[in-house]
Formats: sequence, structure tokens, C-alpha cells
Amino acid sequence: MNLSPDGAVIVLFGATGDLARRKLFPAFYSLYREGKLSDRFAVVGVARRPRTDEQFQEDVLESIREFARHQPGEDDDWDAFASHFRYMSLDIHDLDGFRRLNSLAGQLDETFAVGGNRLFYLALAPELFGDVSLNLKGGGLLDSAGWHRLVIEKPFGYDLESAEKLNEELRRVFPEEDIYRIDHYLGKEMVQNIEVIRFTNAFFEPLWNNRYISNIQITLSETVGVEERGGYYDTAGALRDMGQNHMLQMVTMMAMEPPSVLHPEAVRDEKVKVLKSMRLYKDAEDVRRNVVRGQYVAGESKGKALRGYLEEDKVPEHSTTETYFAAKIFVDNFRWAGVPFYVRTGKRLPAKATEVVVEFKNVPENVYLASKHQLQTNLLVFRVNPMEGVYIKFNAKAPGSEERIVPVAMDFCHSNGVGINTPEAYERLIHDAVRGDSTYFTRWDEVAAAWRFVDRIAAAWRESNDDLQTYPAGSWGPEAAAAMLEREGHRWWPVNGQRDDDQAIRLSSDISAST
Repeated sequence: MNLSPDGAVIVLFGATGDLARRKLFPAFYSLYREGKLSDRFAVVGVARRPRTDEQFQEDVLESIREFARHQPGEDDDWDAFASHFRYMSLDIHDLDGFRRLNSLAGQLDETFAVGGNRLFYLALAPELFGDVSLNLKGGGLLDSAGWHRLVIEKPFGYDLESAEKLNEELRRVFPEEDIYRIDHYLGKEMVQNIEVIRFTNAFFEPLWNNRYISNIQITLSETVGVEERGGYYDTAGALRDMGQNHMLQMVTMMAMEPPSVLHPEAVRDEKVKVLKSMRLYKDAEDVRRNVVRGQYVAGESKGKALRGYLEEDKVPEHSTTETYFAAKIFVDNFRWAGVPFYVRTGKRLPAKATEVVVEFKNVPENVYLASKHQLQTNLLVFRVNPMEGVYIKFNAKAPGSEERIVPVAMDFCHSNGVGINTPEAYERLIHDAVRGDSTYFTRWDEVAAAWRFVDRIAAAWRESNDDLQTYPAGSWGPEAAAAMLEREGHRWWPVNGQRDDDQAIRLSSDISAST
């Protein structure tokens, strides 16, 4: 699918912020360079800081030079691209300012033959969403002839109650089908590849259930601390910053049923069914048994000393905010009953990685080859970040040997593909929002179901801080997280290509091998 031939005026609130500089401007440029953004578009950057159009366009150029996949060169018609960008200084509480913004959008409608289509991207704090939406309506920006869509960033609320209030404010202005809640993990190449690999390969789908799968592990690890985000992070923590959105969304991608039709609502219906099937923790004791929270203290990594969370800038000295959490989740439906989904995320861990490990059940013991050999576990691994690809481990006879059975590790590494320049998540999501494809955006009932699950954990943590564990910066988190799996006879698998099967025969491949 291409963008609507009518294009759109994209109004970007928060245009001088870090998200715009690092992700959004480079995304616009990549879409333009790859022909996914026609000449019928305009971007209006909105922020309080005074800037001229020329200064704003220079900011966009610097952003693209630093962060974009494609670099502007002498052969590029940079001036033509930059001419689509305008800037307006605006106080979001000033209704007259929104009327002036509407006038500018109308002029750009005519200049670029957009046809009245408008996309409003709110790269702002969530508490501002409601006021901006009301002023968009009051300022006449929703009166144009085309469609009107609202794109908003996480976090969507702080808990279910605040999320419901925020949703009510937005729904006064925009219908649900025009609200696009971004979870940028859903725009990542290998996250979107999960459903393709699951539903297009006959040798996976028959095994994708509790008869053959022992457990599924989802790891989202970061090597960085809170950096300059200490003030924000201390009000959120790992559970709300990563768990309620990214991690639960990845659980739904792994556990969902095949949709009946290839339609955004059918896909999102199946994801909601997973969220509603997740077993809610009964009480605080149940949370303590199945959820581990931790906070990093001083440690080291690669010989470099790292300070603890309480020593970070803007973090209260007695904070009990978690920088790590791990949980055992059950999806109580016919396909997944009894299969634990283990999730973990944390800051100041040894490796930066996002991976999903599917661990299959072993073949019966004391039968045929298993009675004579110690067979290793079969694994299927989706590598999302920083490497992109699929890893499979299975058992085979060692070459030249009649007796020895060894694990074979086969890699399909998308990141190594010759000539591959994988689109960033924000490129895909902006592209989808402009063409009206909501598949990889979260619907309200998804958000609500996720908060119902997370709120049980947060409520238990508010009762007592006795279960807050510490872990040295540079380690893999609290020991209690490993113990939680060991009780079930499981263990966390290494991530980021650092497998513990050094004796495995490795069959490496990349995407260019099939071309």
C-alpha cells in the first residue's frame, strides 16, 4: 500500500523535542527518499520556542545528517524536500493561536494540493493531550474536507483510572478509529515478522501450543541507566515504562490466534483476546510469588564503574522505584494453558537486547537416542534488537561421527543482509497512520486490558517495599528472577547472540543467501 494520493498536512506538536530530532524528522526523510511520501504533503512544526521557517528547516537537516538511514547528498533535491516544512510558535492553551495554525494549514492545503487531510502528531506530555484536542476542534482544524487523525505517544495514562480519563477527553473530539496510539515496538521489523513466520510456515503453526512448547521468554534489556530522564523515570518505573506497553504487546504477538481476515480490526481483536485471557494475580502474595522487582545499585561493566539508581540526577534519595522487573504470566486459553510466559526488562544490564525465546519441550527420555545421549533443548529465537533475525537450535549427528549428537545453531541474520537498510519503526508507523492502517497501533480496549493486568502488580507494590530487590549495575538483575524460573525447572536463556552452546555447529546465513 502507498500513501493516500491526496497526502496530508502533518502538524507536529513538540517539534523542538528529542523525539522529533532523533526519530520523526529522519522518518519523514526516509519515506520521502523511498517514494512513500508523495509531493502532496506538508509538515508544520509546532512548539513554544521561537524559530523561523529557515531555522526549522536547518534543524531538520542537522537531525537527518545525524540520525537518518539516508544521507542528503549533492544529488538530492534537498531544497524541494525542505520546502514542505514550516514552523509556528504556539502556546497550546491559546485558542487564537490554533486559529492561526488553521489558517496556515489551509494555505498549505492549497499549495500542496493536499485535499484537507490532516494528521496531528502529539509528541507531548500526556496531560496535554486533552487540551490540545479540544483546541484543535475549537480552532477549526477539524473542519477541513479530508480526514483527521490523531497520533499520540506513550505513556497513555498512569493506571487504568487515569487512562480512562484521558481516553474520555480524546473521545470528545476524535472517534476511536481516528486515534492512533503509538507503541514503537510494534513498528520494528522482527516484531512484525513474528506473525509472518508464525502464520505462513506449516512446520511452526502445528507446534505453536502447550503440547510442544515448554515456555516463552521475552527479554528487553538496556545497558544504560536513567541518564537525564531521572525525574520522569522515577514517576514511571520499569513496569509502566516498558511492561504495560512494549512487553505485553509482544506477549500478544506470540500468543494471538490467526485473524480471520487480513484487516486491522481483526488483528487487534485477537490481541485483545490474549490480554483478556491473561491470568490476573489474586493478591499481594500472588504478585510476590510471580513478579520480581529490582533497583540497580553501584556496580561496574567492562571495567567501568557505574553508579546506583539513587545516585542518579533528579532521583529522590529514598526512591523505591523499580528499574527492573520480571514476571511469570499465564494465558489461560485452550492453546496456552499451563505454558509460562516469562518477561523481564531492566536498566544497567550487561547487554542491550530485545529477544523472544521459544523453548520447546524435550523428546521423551529413555527412548531411542534420548536414552543414550544428553540431548539439548530446541530453541526458536526472534532477535528484535540490536541484531535482527531468527535463531534456531536443534540436535543433529556430528559430521564424521557415528555416535556423537551435537546441537546445531542456525542463524538467519537480517542485519547482515547485503544492501539491506531496514526501515526504522517510526517510518513504518508514520506511513501506516497517513494511509489509515491501524494494525500496529493500540486500540483502547487493548490499553485498558493491559492496565487491568499491570494495576494488580502496582497495587501490591504499594502495600509494601519489602520485596524490592537490589542488583549491581552491569549484572543480569536480582537473583530472585533466576530463582523464579528455577522453581519450575527452567532458566533464562542468554541473549544478544551470546548462547551457551559453544559446542554447537553454527550454520550462519543472511537474507542475501536466498537472492
